[in-house]
Amino acid sequence: MTFPISYLIFFFTLLLGSLISISSPSWFGAWIGLELNMMSFIPLITLKMNSYFSEAALKYFLIQALGSALLISSGFLSTSFLLISTTFIFLAILLKLASAPFHFWFPQVMEGLAWPQAFLLATIQKLAPMVLLSYLMINDMLIKMTIFSAILSAITGALGGLNLLYLRKIIAFSSINHLSWMLIAISAGDIFWFLYFLIYSLILLSITTTFHKFQTFTLSNLMQSDQNSVFHATLISLNLLSLSGLPPFTGFIPKWILIQIMVDLNLFVPLFFLLLSALITLYFYLRIVTPFILLLNPIMNFNMKYNSPSSLSPSLLIKTSFNFIGILLPIYFILI
Repeated sequence: MTFPISYLIFFFTLLLGSLISISSPSWFGAWIGLELNMMSFIPLITLKMNSYFSEAALKYFLIQALGSALLISSGFLSTSFLLISTTFIFLAILLKLASAPFHFWFPQVMEGLAWPQAFLLATIQKLAPMVLLSYLMINDMLIKMTIFSAILSAITGALGGLNLLYLRKIIAFSSINHLSWMLIAISAGDIFWFLYFLIYSLILLSITTTFHKFQTFTLSNLMQSDQNSVFHATLISLNLLSLSGLPPFTGFIPKWILIQIMVDLNLFVPLFFLLLSALITLYFYLRIVTPFILLLNPIMNFNMKYNSPSSLSPSLLIKTSFNFIGILLPIYFILI
């Protein structure tokens, strides 16, 4: 899929909308930034005249318009009913983030997107709402509601991804599960959530670019691709295991640090649910990895051509080596 040069303008205004929303001193300015972000993302979704893209764009527009209407109307109430206003603003941001129990739209929209747009929806589109959510963490009630939403997101993301065959829906529920860890970090009042978000985005970028290269959207597509090689199978497997937070891969680093933060704050009940959900997500990642490795073994491969990785591009080597940064982490603790 090729991207016209004009789409760079929409991508620039998308980033500009996020920056306006983050840096705004008022909820009205934040609403303007979110609207600019939304209206820039819709043309990026409808890259081709396709019924799936159009359906995803319509669903995304309706949900985001509902969240924006709730946000701006709640902002008007802040002068008279501050507690009610902040509560509804909080709920509007959860709706835009696709956090449980307002997650219902996210897997359906993700299913109708191409892989580059799916990456944008799971990462950049969540940046501004998460920063706005961190501004609200001055109220004990909202902090407790954030922790409760994080627990629901962890359970929903883990159980929703079971027994799925569509890769985009698996990534969608995985994103909901990872959102729960970032919500806990935000409720703790720690800027660490941004480190978690950055590492998650880099791992997801590696996965989505690989899937986009092979045009794989289901598990059967992943097994039957003639362009696959043992190196690509290893790359996808390492990325998925890193995304699951399995040590000693890079994805384990932010979870490890956040577990220490939650223990220090005595958040043992949320920690139990988050660790339980992490085990369940590891299971459905292994559902992808295990047959993928076995079927791509040249000895056991009967239906596909074996391609030797004679020439490895630098980007593939960078994607592979990034997953092993976590192995170097114990050296840091030894040095200090």
